[in-house]
Amino acid sequence: MNLPKGQLTARGIAIGVVGCVVITAASAYTALKMGALPWPIVFAAIVALFFLKLFNKGHADLNEANVTHTVMSAGSMVAGGLAFTVPAAWMLGFADETSWIDLLVVALGGTVLGSVCTVLLRQRFIVEEPLEFPIGQAAAQTLVAGEAGGSTGAKLFGALGLAGVYTWLRDGLAVLPTVFFQGISIPGVSFGLYNSPLMMSMGFLVGTSSVVVWFLGALLGSFGIVVAGTACGLWDTSTAQGIASSLGMGAMMGCGLAVVVKLIAEKLFTSVKRKVSQEPSTHDELETPHEELPAIAASATKRSERAQATRSKGSVTLTAGLIALGAAAVALALCVFLQLSVVVSVVVVLLSFVTCAMAAQSCGQTGIDPMEIFGLIVLLFVAAFSESTQVQLFYIAGVIAVACGLAGDVMYDFKAGHILGTNWRAQWIGQAIGSVLGAVVSVAVMMVLLAAYGPDAFGPQGSFIAAQASVVATMVSGIPSVEAFVVGLIVGALLYFVKAPAMMFGLGVYLPFYMSAAAFLGAMLKVAYRALAQRLSKADTPEERKAHEARAEQAGLVVASGIIGGESVVGVLVALFAIVSGMVAG
Repeated sequence: MNLPKGQLTARGIAIGVVGCVVITAASAYTALKMGALPWPIVFAAIVALFFLKLFNKGHADLNEANVTHTVMSAGSMVAGGLAFTVPAAWMLGFADETSWIDLLVVALGGTVLGSVCTVLLRQRFIVEEPLEFPIGQAAAQTLVAGEAGGSTGAKLFGALGLAGVYTWLRDGLAVLPTVFFQGISIPGVSFGLYNSPLMMSMGFLVGTSSVVVWFLGALLGSFGIVVAGTACGLWDTSTAQGIASSLGMGAMMGCGLAVVVKLIAEKLFTSVKRKVSQEPSTHDELETPHEELPAIAASATKRSERAQATRSKGSVTLTAGLIALGAAAVALALCVFLQLSVVVSVVVVLLSFVTCAMAAQSCGQTGIDPMEIFGLIVLLFVAAFSESTQVQLFYIAGVIAVACGLAGDVMYDFKAGHILGTNWRAQWIGQAIGSVLGAVVSVAVMMVLLAAYGPDAFGPQGSFIAAQASVVATMVSGIPSVEAFVVGLIVGALLYFVKAPAMMFGLGVYLPFYMSAAAFLGAMLKVAYRALAQRLSKADTPEERKAHEARAEQAGLVVASGIIGGESVVGVLVALFAIVSGMVAG
């Protein structure tokens, strides 16, 4: 395999590996702590470019930076796939039946399937039918913008350090409260303000309108259904809590199912349209950086065109034999280690190709990857015809979720690479390195947290909400209010089709109020930050104002990302310290 020099480098791999460990650990912690996981690609691009410049006398090649951030970010969605599914087994009392070996098989199995699928899908979704993949475009834009100079290291590591110290004071030394205003007692409502810089930073990053919808969902669930409904005598507090959680779960799942239905409908419509019009199914032309990036990327146009011109005309992919070998290896591992039947293992492998394609297209068109929904769909399908145990079903969901999460993440990276002219094979090798390392790190983090806090810490009322895993557990064990769940399904689907943030609404209804309040505060801080940046701007022309706002936006992104990383990493270290302390004391 011939790779261009200067893209996949030892220096880039070393930087990417260190970043992958940190980002994967932080992602596993974040996904469990707040039930959501932001795409780390832009953050990884900023860090990769910074360190490459630092170790190369202020210079960095964009293609090398692109491969480096691919290594960094690959493990994040592996962690997300595990965190969104496997803790469901712990919530239902099966913690003793899960082992680190089983989790590693789940993570590596999903990684292999997701990696193979990305090679098969790249030509289709990136070249022939170029989809938007907005996060990939943002990563390319970030790299181009950072090429001209300017250090973000002080902001990034300053925020990371401060958040880390704050987290140690809160969780390690217990000198800061976990929740503010917890003394205000409202029956059935977890009232307060979560003392979490991470949660506020998430509200800052997600977007004001989405977080407002999130908070409206929290108000409806806590004060509409629980407080008002109970006060009106419609139900008691316990019933109200079941209705609220069922409604929230239904809305989240309705959104995920709507994504799937829309993708299938669009594919069928496109297929019928092509047959009627007899149009070709592929495009001969490629998108150009002018079409994909705003004006700031114009400086990269000639470089990208030169890089594309040097590519071989034929698209080289993995051979059919290698693909079959990878799929067969995963099927065999599922049989041997997870004790699934041959039929179930083959079905899981085959459905992983289908769901990865759907996840990749969802990311390309909407920016959403409902990986846990895909895992849940396969789980329910397998449960309908097999005698697999509940733990095995959760493992199956984990394999699918990891594969789908990785597929979406890597397709974003491929999109950025296609725009910048990066060799996709170099990116794929980087992705393989990062995802395998991420599988090991994410399993280690989850087992550390389980050992430190116990299975009771996972679930809606625990320290680690793990909202998606809670949904999976509930779907298997029984829904508190089927009627409310059905209403939530319909509402979630309708909100998605009118382009409202349905997932955020469902999350708000489902999560404890104190967590949603912290995210809302973060969103309001962003509003104030933008207003202050505009007021301090001394620009005279619209172009200068736009550039100033872009710089302020990027600075906010860097600081918020650093805060998330600081609290997440130190949170894992606190858990590890608790384990070591317990072993020493014992």
